Amino acid sequence: MNHCKEIAIAVDQLINTLLGGWSDETLSSRCYRNSKKYWYAEVGRVILDFIFRPFGKDHCYQSYLSEVERKHLGDDFKIVKD
Repeated sequence: MNHCKEIAIAVDQLINTLLGGWSDETLSSRCYRNSKKYWYAEVGRVILDFIFRPFGKDHCYQSYLSEVERKHLGDDFKIVKD
């Protein structure tokens, strides 16, 4: 992952944390995860999906999957399977 993307993820996680979320989760992932529970999370999901639509479909869902699969971690943190 390039350095600019790493910085963007770090800023995203900081914003999410300042808004009361988990420190290692992006705001997009949080909006997706909470979109069925809270109306404001659904609104956030729709807005973020619209903003990031040039980069792909279902941005918040893809961010959620990335968090679940820990794709944003560096290679040193990935488990090596034999």
